Amino acid sequence: MMKKISVLALAGMLALPAVALAGGGTSTPVDMEKKIEELSRQLDELRAAMAAQAEQNKALVETVEALDENVESLDDRSEDWDLASRFKLYGDFRARGDFYNAESVFGRNIDNDTILTNRLRLNMRVKATENVEFKGRLAMYKTWGNQSAFTDESGAMWPAFDGNVTRSPIGSSALYVDRAFVNWNNIGGVPMWFSIGRRPTTDGPPAQIRMGVDERQATPMAFMDWPFDGLSLGYAWNWGVDPLGSSRVRFCYGRGFEAGLEDDVTSSLNDMDFAGLSWDIMKKGDRFAYFQSFMAFDVINYPNFQDPIINSAFGDMSGMGERNNLGDIWHTAAVYQDKIAGLNYFVSGGYSQTQPDSAGMFNDPFSMTGPNTDEEDGYSLYLGVRYDVKPAGLKFGAEFNYGSQYWLAMAPGHDEIYQSKLATRGQVYEIYTIWDLPTGEALSKYAKTFMRLGYQHYEYDYAGSGDWNLAAYDLGDAGDTAKLQMMGLDPVESADQVYLTFEAYF
Repeated sequence: MMKKISVLALAGMLALPAVALAGGGTSTPVDMEKKIEELSRQLDELRAAMAAQAEQNKALVETVEALDENVESLDDRSEDWDLASRFKLYGDFRARGDFYNAESVFGRNIDNDTILTNRLRLNMRVKATENVEFKGRLAMYKTWGNQSAFTDESGAMWPAFDGNVTRSPIGSSALYVDRAFVNWNNIGGVPMWFSIGRRPTTDGPPAQIRMGVDERQATPMAFMDWPFDGLSLGYAWNWGVDPLGSSRVRFCYGRGFEAGLEDDVTSSLNDMDFAGLSWDIMKKGDRFAYFQSFMAFDVINYPNFQDPIINSAFGDMSGMGERNNLGDIWHTAAVYQDKIAGLNYFVSGGYSQTQPDSAGMFNDPFSMTGPNTDEEDGYSLYLGVRYDVKPAGLKFGAEFNYGSQYWLAMAPGHDEIYQSKLATRGQVYEIYTIWDLPTGEALSKYAKTFMRLGYQHYEYDYAGSGDWNLAAYDLGDAGDTAKLQMMGLDPVESADQVYLTFEAYF
């Protein structure tokens, strides 16, 4: 279009002199010369304008080509962004300080005025397909000033092994795999799922109430606080009655100890396995009822420790001898929790039974009849309340738990600094407060920032809490304490602990 206009304009200007002459005007040669000069000037301006337009057209073409390339690049990037958006990354950090003071059976004072710890956990969640999802968590947990185990004069702490490696601050600042499992959901179009990997088996209900996170953190009830690898197969349904809400049941299997490759002549060690049933009886809002029952098969006298020196010498150091299987342990527990206005409450109980083989459990070295092959029954009661004052961002809680002489909690992954609260053979009293910090608007749906201050008082009635090897000696019986003294054992009889945490979930 521009070229047509330019040609017509040029033709018109060239025709002007002829038109002027044909009109018989009075123009002189000087006038004609001026007109020709003016036409030449206009022609130069037109050529310059056409050249500028050509440059603009060239620049426009280059811009369009660049835009086309950018669109293709954006298409590629959008695919990458879509892939990246499948990954959900979140986590939490906790700084904790503890004061601990204990009195032993024979009058020793065991004290740590301050022990400071850092815990970092990074969670990930991603779908591989519509119905297959991966969940994982890496964890670092260590004391300030140490990259290895700290001193424990109580003699009750286990060195690092598979059941406590991310749960006890006795290691380095390395990140370990705390959880890693894949869920296959909606199998066959029905509410059934299969899950396999490093299981979510720590901080189970009702622990979330005391920990201030409120959402359920694990499958089993808190009496089973043991990280392990395994699988589960579950089915979910609604009761069809509104007050009962939903329900789900799972068959669970896991391995607590791998015996390794052995021959059938010199070796007789078996794997230690867990298998049982986990049932969310009903879940409706804050109301939750849960039941679990499982068997620990071929339990071992002590696990495989992370430190090779400790591992090789532990049998001699502990007096337990070579690593050995001792029999089975049956474990059952239940919990009911609810909330009325600002009052959270729960009641739970547990039952354990040892089923030893010829090696015995709860053995007394002074017994004239050899290993104890009797089935010993234990039980525990656990109660708690927490009142929330939302306008002030404050929560006040209290808990009590009791364990009988032969009570066994499967809880090496407990969240206490020294000894498992819920494994105690005796009673533990605890009060605590949680302050939701006024740190501004939450930038993530996972965001929580709070401080937790608590006090615990332990009273042990029997020795060996959490252990199935040695007899549960009565700490109030002179004959039993004499046996402890002859073996060089001086267990904790009472303890007080104060803790303060600063926690951020992001």
